[in-house]
Amino acid sequence: MLLALWAGKTVIGVNRRLGYGGTSLPGAIGRRIAPKLLAHLAGQIPQGSTVITGTNGKTTTAKMLAAIIAAAGLTQVHNHTGANLVQGITTTFIGVAGPLGKVDRDIGVLEVDEATVPQLVSEVGPRNIVVTNFFPDQLDRFGELGKTIALIEKACHRLPPQAVAILNADDPQVAFLGPQFPGRVVYYGVETKAYGTPDTRQTAAGTRLCRICGHPLNYTWFYYGQLGHYTCKHCGFHRPTPQVQVTAVEMKGDAGLAFTVATPAGTWPLSLATPGFYNIYNALAAITTAVRLQLPARAVREGLAGYRTSFGRMERLTLGPDKKAFLALIKNPTGCNEVIRTLVQNPGPKRLLILINDNAADGRDISWLWDADFEALALIAPPLKTIVTTGLRGLDMALRLAYGGLPPAGITYQPDLTRAVTEAINQIQPGETLFILPTYTALLAVKAVLTKQGYSANYWEE
Repeated sequence: MLLALWAGKTVIGVNRRLGYGGTSLPGAIGRRIAPKLLAHLAGQIPQGSTVITGTNGKTTTAKMLAAIIAAAGLTQVHNHTGANLVQGITTTFIGVAGPLGKVDRDIGVLEVDEATVPQLVSEVGPRNIVVTNFFPDQLDRFGELGKTIALIEKACHRLPPQAVAILNADDPQVAFLGPQFPGRVVYYGVETKAYGTPDTRQTAAGTRLCRICGHPLNYTWFYYGQLGHYTCKHCGFHRPTPQVQVTAVEMKGDAGLAFTVATPAGTWPLSLATPGFYNIYNALAAITTAVRLQLPARAVREGLAGYRTSFGRMERLTLGPDKKAFLALIKNPTGCNEVIRTLVQNPGPKRLLILINDNAADGRDISWLWDADFEALALIAPPLKTIVTTGLRGLDMALRLAYGGLPPAGITYQPDLTRAVTEAINQIQPGETLFILPTYTALLAVKAVLTKQGYSANYWEE
């Protein structure tokens, strides 16, 4: 084990000196030498690990939970760089282990890719699994959405008997896992109707069907995607009552959110500096896990109040006097729509930079761009000063925007990514906000450019 550990630590050190994050290779080498390295290191954590998975929100939920745990005064192992495959998670444990292989941390917070969850659960044996949502995503990799759900269901059956499943009650695709889970289930959800609509025409047909009998679900309230209050009149499947629920929400534009959460431990008014209603669900997942871990209300309040987004999850950047930017990953129609909604609701003049790649990590199939509601941007065409597109499929993105009703004269395609970022930043005038929307590998590229220009830290240092 020590040989594997030190081989991994050596590769981490070399990568750092070369200016790379080194999130996968060290773990891959360590696992090649000692296949049970991760199980050995993870097994030392006295309070066990919490695994966080799902289509959207894994990174943000994990970081919110990590902030709450830190506010509670506990030490943790957290793959904060977002390396969520088994090699990257192994690298995280290698990095925190001492020279003799001791992991002196209280708890683990592990964001895990959906396809990796079954293997990760078998090796780590977590005490909690959090499932955020299931939206169509990377269909060229996963196939139909049911395959992704089946992977998580398989992982749930591999959990230790005492493990708890923490599930999103508002997503029928996630709530479906509850009755199948052999252990204890805790649900979270949104009760307030201060946001959302009774109009369910915006839901995708494939995700508003009952997973038990296949009949259409009947919604009384709808938030986004397929999230809302639902029941199946055919078989009786319905939204379970969440033990942790949001009872009030106040949207504050780019200043963030204020909301009230009712929990078994009490009702708490909370605030979040991160904009976007979808972050309510990320916060809810983190809060529910904190309640499960019996962390104090003070830690929840302080952790969320002090939380700041990073690594492209509505990340706030300062680009100069009275110039700011938000960096928001987009990767599927539902997540993209919520980012667009946040952008549209943000007052004041703004500019837009969209970076689209179709590398393996992004998903080769970019047809989802035609399912996303870019037409909503036409509603703010006057305050939206300029749009720059780039990336391997930047020209496709420019075409999509033109078909979406945006004035072609206001759309610029720049094939060179570095030049596109520089030009977009240089266009910003005082009082304006630049929204940067990249796919995953484009996010890594734009972060590298922003770091070189002094606007962002290296992602492994955040």
